[in-house]
Amino acid sequence: MAPPLSLLHRTASAFWRTSSRILRSSPSSTHPGSICTRCRRQQQIRFSSNHQMADDPRWISVVDHPAQIVRTGQKHGPGLIILALIPITAFALGTWQVQRLDWKTKLIAKFEDRLVKPPLPLPPQVDPDAISEFDYRRVYAKGHLRHDQEMLIGPRMHDGQDGFLVVTPLERGKGESTVLVNRGWIPKRLQNQADRPLGVPRGEVTIEGLLREPWKKNFFTPENRPEEGKFYFPDVYQMAELTGSQPVWIEETMVPDLVEAYDREAKGIPIGRAAAVNLRNNHTQYIFTWYGLSLATTIMLWMIVRKRPNEAVRRVRQNRHW
Repeated sequence: MAPPLSLLHRTASAFWRTSSRILRSSPSSTHPGSICTRCRRQQQIRFSSNHQMADDPRWISVVDHPAQIVRTGQKHGPGLIILALIPITAFALGTWQVQRLDWKTKLIAKFEDRLVKPPLPLPPQVDPDAISEFDYRRVYAKGHLRHDQEMLIGPRMHDGQDGFLVVTPLERGKGESTVLVNRGWIPKRLQNQADRPLGVPRGEVTIEGLLREPWKKNFFTPENRPEEGKFYFPDVYQMAELTGSQPVWIEETMVPDLVEAYDREAKGIPIGRAAAVNLRNNHTQYIFTWYGLSLATTIMLWMIVRKRPNEAVRRVRQNRHW
């Protein structure tokens, strides 16, 4: 028996509606050349499995352009240059100290040779320019000490005690010049002349001592204040101008004797210096110091230059074509 016409009509309508929805949802309905996303991915996977990197003409092999192991940072920076200057400078200073040692040794030998010679009488007028040729030469002179023009230089230490150096002009005979005499050291408690009557001799005296060159002031030493009677270093030219003397400096000497020094201190008599050369000669220590520093810094420089870079400072520089 044939189906009714109405049933066939409903079945055909449903099929047509379903077919229309499928055609509208498919991209090929509007763009015949387009491919769906799933199909495109499948094609890429198949292409990738069959395609090799060497087939690309732009591809560069690692064998042709290998990686390079390099050290980061500059190999020779400013710090290394400064470190290289240290041993050179220290070696130069050590060599200079060798020359200074030779000069100081010869100077001390010359002064010690003058000390063993008998004392000379001080001429009536002393040429200040010739004093350098008689430095540390033993001399003697007669005259009267001008205690009213006494000057105290200090503070000065002696055996752990604070005190002063007593400088007194020596007024010589008629036609002879006045010179400055460093009589020696006194303790601070005896700075007043009234407290040391035995240390202020009257009448004619004979002074024997060393003829010395004028000193140069230390940078750290304050300036003298003569208007206040305060002297911190022996400014020979200044003291000579204040007292009307020649700029001639004599250091009175005595035989080094501990008992004699204690007796003089008790009586208020200035303690004179020994007739010896008191120049410092520390250049040997400086030579070992500078040469030792030069050697040590040279070894340090060699270790730094020769040191291989460790793993922490190694880096791989990749090729820019990768």
